[in-house]
Amino acid sequence: MHHFDYRHGQLHAEDIAVAKIAAEVGTPVYIYSTATLKRHYQVFARAIGAPKHRVFYAMKANSNQAVLATLAALGAGADTVSEGEIRRALAAGIPADRIVFSGVGKSAQELAFAVDAGIYQVNIETESELELLSRIAQARGKRQSAVIRVNPDVGAGGHAKITTGSSANKFGVSFDEAARIYARAANMPGVKMLGLATHIGSLIMELDDLEAAFMRMRDLTLRLRGEGLAVERLDLGGGLGIPYEIPEKFEHGPDLIEAYAAMIERTLGSLDVERGFEPGRLIAGNAGILVTEVLQTNPRPHTTFLVVDAAMNDLIRPAMYEAYHEIWPVKQPAAKSERKTYDVAGPICESGDTFATARQLPETKIGDLLAFMTAGAYGATMSSTYNTRLLVPEVLVNGSEFAVVRPRTSFDDLIGLDRLPKWLG
Repeated sequence: MHHFDYRHGQLHAEDIAVAKIAAEVGTPVYIYSTATLKRHYQVFARAIGAPKHRVFYAMKANSNQAVLATLAALGAGADTVSEGEIRRALAAGIPADRIVFSGVGKSAQELAFAVDAGIYQVNIETESELELLSRIAQARGKRQSAVIRVNPDVGAGGHAKITTGSSANKFGVSFDEAARIYARAANMPGVKMLGLATHIGSLIMELDDLEAAFMRMRDLTLRLRGEGLAVERLDLGGGLGIPYEIPEKFEHGPDLIEAYAAMIERTLGSLDVERGFEPGRLIAGNAGILVTEVLQTNPRPHTTFLVVDAAMNDLIRPAMYEAYHEIWPVKQPAAKSERKTYDVAGPICESGDTFATARQLPETKIGDLLAFMTAGAYGATMSSTYNTRLLVPEVLVNGSEFAVVRPRTSFDDLIGLDRLPKWLG
């Protein structure tokens, strides 16, 4: 479930009318619910057996400092994929010993920063990265705790662009090479090899592929132990999906999480390992909405275009993944109000700047506010300043209070990032 609902004819975020926030902050605006963030984290953490097993929030989903601090207070760690994300996690109060560093292309500078910070674990993706990490840590007189990410050749996910576990994907070492690389890593001076990691994709709503991947990880763990190698950790990644088309109920959420936890016990319960998990979308997705105002209407023979002030640079998922987001009027429509067919598009000069086509919505006019639901993950973090558009502000609601947790940038700030060369000065 989430904490966005209609009260007295107006959409509310917890106890605050969304229209009030829009009036004070302007649109477009991202709005996040503290209660939803907390609930989703707690449901997941309880199901997987935290704190014995660890939750590292995949902060690429939503890395706002206020979101990170909210989850850190509940005991969450962070799954990071860049030096910048490590710095963000530390700045938000997540201690280094609760930070994992993932990612397929870590630079020497990034690995050095991670080692110097004393993070909990580096998820190694290639043999060359293993060699680089060992050299960097050894030069500092350290042995960095690490696991090897294995590609189990089991791909899954809601879109080809977010499937990561197939042999055709760039992530992880080949399953056939994993044992050899692991044995080599166990004897390297700058690495303390502790286990294995895997992550096969995102937006996973069926568990068969995950179970197949975890069974392969179980077999590899037993093989390594049979060769006298210690395997103390299994990082199982993230990837559980959320129902974008029914966000008001999140019907599959708790049931899917419980089934996931039961499947893990069934496949891995006999192994004495610490398990790590990296949920991102599952925690943040339903906790956020993007509120936008209708700027223009453009009738056509078979539809009417609603041109809104949000654009693909603010929420790129529909353009990039053909992703679906429910669209709710901020003012609650009458129970028997007429519905019309609309294409909802942004103002950018790209045909791809379209959020929905042939969508049935209550009659909508210029000046109306709409909310793109389930926009708390991969919304603000993937936004850009394309067309010299300002980054959208982010607001966090907590009961009857709200705060702007990232202000809208100014044109002076944005243009001021550019520098003229001396021959143009």
